[in-house]
Amino acid sequence: MAEIVAQPLVIGHRGAPGYRPEHTESSYRLACELGADAVEPDVVVTRDGVLVVRHENEISGTTDVASRKEFKARRTTKTVDGVRMTGWFTEDFTWAELKTLRCVERLKRIRSDNRAYDGQEPMLRLRDVFKIIDEESTRGGRELSVVLEVKHAEYFRSIGVDIAALIQDELGLTGWANRPERLIIECFELGVLTRLRQAGVRASYVFLAEQLGAPADEVAHADLRGGKANSYEWYRSNDGLDFLRSRVDGISVDKGSLIRTNAIGLAAGPADLVDRAHERGLRVFTWTLRPENRYLNLRFHSSLSGAEWGDWQSEFSLILSSGVDGIFVDHPDLGVAAREAEPRRA
Repeated sequence: MAEIVAQPLVIGHRGAPGYRPEHTESSYRLACELGADAVEPDVVVTRDGVLVVRHENEISGTTDVASRKEFKARRTTKTVDGVRMTGWFTEDFTWAELKTLRCVERLKRIRSDNRAYDGQEPMLRLRDVFKIIDEESTRGGRELSVVLEVKHAEYFRSIGVDIAALIQDELGLTGWANRPERLIIECFELGVLTRLRQAGVRASYVFLAEQLGAPADEVAHADLRGGKANSYEWYRSNDGLDFLRSRVDGISVDKGSLIRTNAIGLAAGPADLVDRAHERGLRVFTWTLRPENRYLNLRFHSSLSGAEWGDWQSEFSLILSSGVDGIFVDHPDLGVAAREAEPRRA
């Protein structure tokens, strides 16, 4: 049974992307300085098998690759997890090539201030993030954790890349294989989590569940079998939670899954998912808590401007009142402030 913590973890979602472009060194270091208990790197793979941290394997929205003439011919169209997209993909580059790129702000309209940092920092490898967290833990005198999100495991498997094996090797090389109490591994696909656990990788395992759709690995295998994949909605049901309880330590859901709404979609209170998961010994995490109107429930909007901050305090408080065990935030200082404002759990 997973340990249900007294106070929720504040997890820097790709560092502190509310203040710096995501997945950059400055973003991760700032998250630690602002009080995050953990940071979350998204992990994808290069052509030569290096684990790098990017929101997606398609990188035109988070790097300057589109402006680099030497890589113009790498632009291509692929279908990843059922979604057809055109751009530049990490698996078509070596690490030596990718490290020449520079990071840019992804949410350009919502976080226009962050564009002042465009082009200043290179991409990072997973091992670079581990090194940053080791250094920040020593400097701050507290042991920080890493929530490693495995991206597109089934897609990479389909092109001959075993991302689970690469992660296992990387954990061994960096020493993080021996820090299970500080390592959480999560994915929208249950299969890769099962393979890592069966391989003896010690960590807490968390299954990510979108509000809609179904896991990519289940869809792929169901198509081969002529069957039907379990939906993410099913995994949030009692039957789904019963299925997960012996396979993972927790579930991580879109914050909308923790908000009960009225007939017109306004927040009306916390949903019961956390209670149902806790009854089965599962921890619950949620993503992503953000202060901008665009990302808040309509009840907490302050204006029609998507970039303006709304009543984030009330929405954060509502989500924390559900009893959730961890919150992913873009502004770690806001997550810490919201947690401190809540009554302490018994």
